[in-house]
Amino acid sequence: MAINSLRSWLRLLNEEGELAVINKAVSTKFELAGYTQLYDGEKPVFFPKVEGYDVCAVSGIASTRDHFAKALGCEKDETIDRFLDAMEHPLPNKKVDSNEAPVHENVINEDIDLLKMFPIPLHQEKDSGPYITAALAIVRDPETGKQNVSIHRLQVSGKHRLGALLLPRHTFNAFKKMEEQGKPLEIAIVIGVDPVLMLASQAIAPLGQDELEIAGALKKEPIPVVKCKTVDIDVPAYAEIVLEGHILPNIRESEGPFGEFPAYYGPESDKEVIDIHCVTHRNNPIYQTCLAGSDENLLLGAIPREASLLKSLRNTSAGVRKVHLTKGGKSRFHLVVSMKKRNEGEAKNVILASFAGHYDVKKVIVVDEEIDIFDLEQVDWCVATRFQAKRDLVVVNDALGSKLDPSSEDGVSSKIGLDCTIPLNAKPMDYEVTRIPGIKEYQKYDSVTDTLPETLSETYLSID
Repeated sequence: MAINSLRSWLRLLNEEGELAVINKAVSTKFELAGYTQLYDGEKPVFFPKVEGYDVCAVSGIASTRDHFAKALGCEKDETIDRFLDAMEHPLPNKKVDSNEAPVHENVINEDIDLLKMFPIPLHQEKDSGPYITAALAIVRDPETGKQNVSIHRLQVSGKHRLGALLLPRHTFNAFKKMEEQGKPLEIAIVIGVDPVLMLASQAIAPLGQDELEIAGALKKEPIPVVKCKTVDIDVPAYAEIVLEGHILPNIRESEGPFGEFPAYYGPESDKEVIDIHCVTHRNNPIYQTCLAGSDENLLLGAIPREASLLKSLRNTSAGVRKVHLTKGGKSRFHLVVSMKKRNEGEAKNVILASFAGHYDVKKVIVVDEEIDIFDLEQVDWCVATRFQAKRDLVVVNDALGSKLDPSSEDGVSSKIGLDCTIPLNAKPMDYEVTRIPGIKEYQKYDSVTDTLPETLSETYLSID
């Protein structure tokens, strides 16, 4: 089944029994987020009834690696290579007329009040207010004309006003170019898209590459886009909702605290401000949200980062096989790498390249290629039996890390690497893994009585 919209994705999940439907009216104050967390890592959650709204909501639309693989139409272990190929072979978008775009079925230019229009949730106990958390922010570079797609936390701070956390990346750079001229930057905030578009938006792509074109390559067909009504930005034609506006120059307002992906609060500070002057949406729109720190949120960050890291690490060592950003490391901080080591010291080079590959990475464990890096019990076994700190530990102090790591000093962090590969000069029996021949042919029995004749069962099991 082709996945060309959020609706087609939800329909597929529902048909396969993978969609949780909450058949009661839920509140946007914590309750919607609470049900999302209840089903986290299992099923997306659909809310047909939200208190005070005629608009329904959905959360956690892809909360397992299997979900993302299903959306991509591939096997789970093929997702990283598929993502790499899409980044290298982007597919140009397909432009459609406004009257062919479902997202333009309704256009609102007056009396915009976002909290009255859409069920924007209050997620965590000490969040400063309702937040838009699953929206694609699309801007156009004022110099190159190229679009960029990203996701930012967006605090609703007024009827049509948003506070935005803009990290120093492509969107921020485009905004600064306009702000230096005293001008606003046009922006479109797109809500309600399928997992492939969400995933593509997180690609660590070079400046000037439109992530919608990466999404097209992932789907193997161009993304239909339509020009916004009031800003010069192309948005997915089958999105549910689009907020058109400007990032305002030389204005900063209070934003935060907000419960972030590491399961701690990002602090309050003055941030950039977005003013919304036009809203378009489909008939009976579906509002999409994402719970920060949920499996969906973590995987959206992990899969594109894994693809980028795998590419850069293979440039360092051709022996690198797979990479895995672990859930326990919040899918950002802890990396496991498997490789075929051909030279001593090679694993340490891979560790250093991992730190350079993404500043979030704080701990790297390198293991041999036969280890299943998604089985953390196997990984821990390698640390226990193949690692000695005096020869295998790499420590880097005072490196750039994540400002959302509360143990860092304003983002400056210490990092460690563990070379858990077997020494090339090890004796044949030193690391020989124990095994029992023929065990794969054995079958388990349900109970003892299945293995004993009835008379023996009576003789032995009836006596205290």
